[in-house]
Amino acid sequence: PSSPLLAPFPKMLSRRSDAIESATSQSRMDGMSSSGRRRRRRSTITRSSATFTGGEIAANTPNKISQSREAARHFNPQLIFSQIVALQCFHYIFLCFLIQINHVLFSTTCNLDHVFTDKYLNVWTGTGWVDNSAVLLSAMFGSILLALIVEKAKKCLDFSVTLFFVHLVSCTCYQKGEIPNTWDWWIVHIMGMIIMIISGEFFCSRRELMDIPLLAF
Repeated sequence: PSSPLLAPFPKMLSRRSDAIESATSQSRMDGMSSSGRRRRRRSTITRSSATFTGGEIAANTPNKISQSREAARHFNPQLIFSQIVALQCFHYIFLCFLIQINHVLFSTTCNLDHVFTDKYLNVWTGTGWVDNSAVLLSAMFGSILLALIVEKAKKCLDFSVTLFFVHLVSCTCYQKGEIPNTWDWWIVHIMGMIIMIISGEFFCSRRELMDIPLLAF
């Protein structure tokens, strides 16, 4: 026969085991719920990042397309070629006009050798600076032409170098394949090209900053 003093112990043990089982099951449920929350958070973050990336790509795609279309619209070979031809022709016209003035004022000869050869350019004599000044003034006039024809400061370097290169080819062809081989010719024309680039960028920038006139209705 069991003692009446030991009777409550089995009930207490069963209650403790039930409490332990309920606490274990509750912790398992909490762990499962927390893991579910984490999974839902991860899925939400993944969806939001995918949505953001897709929206960013969709937003950037029209911008890239518009930029490519704008670049293609600005690149006009016919316009560029006509601008080069206009600059070259006006440059030679003004240079020939200055050579004619030198012929009247200083009794120099007046022929195409002053334009396409290196015979008369000399930085060490006064008579040489008569033709040197004509070349430098024609370069200054070319900077004004850049502001009137090209109208873009960032293009002055390209058009000035192109003008100098075309003039070099013209001089070589005029001298039957002989490239100008005097330091005076190269010094004067490089100085003229530098003057044309710097002055052209200045005039073009001033023209770009001018107020756009509004039509009054």
